[in-house]
Amino acid sequence: LDLEDLPIFEENLNALIEGCLEDFPEESMKDNEISQYAARIARANITQDTRDGHIRIIKHYINFHRSRDSTWDPLRVYWKTPHDICDFITFKCGSKEEGCEGRKYATAVSTRAALTFWYKTTHPNESVSEWQYDSKTGICHGLPTRSQTVSMFMVGLEKMKAKAGEVSQSARALTLDDMHRLYDECTSSKDKSLYERRWGIIHFTAYLLAWLMFLRIDEVVNLEFESIEMIPGERVYFSVALKTRKTAQTGILHTWKLHANDQDEKICPVRALIRLAMLYGEDVELSGPLFMRVNSTGAVMQPQPVVS
Repeated sequence: LDLEDLPIFEENLNALIEGCLEDFPEESMKDNEISQYAARIARANITQDTRDGHIRIIKHYINFHRSRDSTWDPLRVYWKTPHDICDFITFKCGSKEEGCEGRKYATAVSTRAALTFWYKTTHPNESVSEWQYDSKTGICHGLPTRSQTVSMFMVGLEKMKAKAGEVSQSARALTLDDMHRLYDECTSSKDKSLYERRWGIIHFTAYLLAWLMFLRIDEVVNLEFESIEMIPGERVYFSVALKTRKTAQTGILHTWKLHANDQDEKICPVRALIRLAMLYGEDVELSGPLFMRVNSTGAVMQPQPVVS
């Protein structure tokens, strides 16, 4: 691919992807409320963040093959497509000594998921659970990411990564002892600046709520003051409301009641929330993100949220 053609190609690539990933053509939905409702349901299949991540991977996939062969067609599916998928994953996850990028196995899994999304969208009538190729007719059925070639490649890549000593990044569950040690580390003021002490309180409160409610960290840091309901004068419990979760994206409101723990004050959610309130002080507006950043001097930077 000639360098002078890259800007034009990038523009065409964006148009190609956006056109192919359009859920329903607008013309077919005019004056049809049921069709519009069906389209909204279809879009809810994956979150926008997941969709954006898939699109980034798809762009890299197309650019990779177009840079090797300017005539390569990203919409075409034929016997060689599974090998094209393996070639791209190899480039991303293969050894750096072999001229590849050396990414983790998790990147391979994400790539396969993104390309499944791509081929499922561009070939909506194909089976999503299998791949068949008729060598006599040259006709393919199903998704190439479901082919035996790709499946065996993924198994081999995982074993190769494990043999090379790549450690899984999956974290184990935090234990009670972990939370006690985290409390000691985060709330200790010994030899710490105001910035470090305040960050410690914010971090521990976020981890404690995540631990008590079995939430992911990104779900916790997206909590807002409006998510917390505490009855004035009530010191026994407070309520936390979460609109949607990654594993339950139905829009149903999820609510927890977190009770004070006088037997183990280190993991008491009421005391943690009181510490957070004392840190913020009376000048902080009780609206927007619950967990806010602090600057190098320890000042609260409302409304800048903590990010996971």
